[in-house]
Amino acid sequence: MKYTTWFFCGVLIFCGLCAAVYALSGFDLLLFLCAGNPFVFRAVLSFAGLGALWLLFWLIAFRPTKFLS
Repeated sequence: MKYTTWFFCGVLIFCGLCAAVYALSGFDLLLFLCAGNPFVFRAVLSFAGLGALWLLFWLIAFRPTKFLS
């Protein structure tokens, strides 16, 4: 469970950095790293969506911020 959370956090950070490069420069880094293959590009984006759903579940189920208040 811990490794899954770390993996999906890494995927989301990577996709966020690629999106920031695209927003600031207009160069699509993720598409470049996927060698222009639309199937690989969509697979990486689907991993990002799956990672967002996993982290939403993790935040609801385990409430890591419950003891901060």
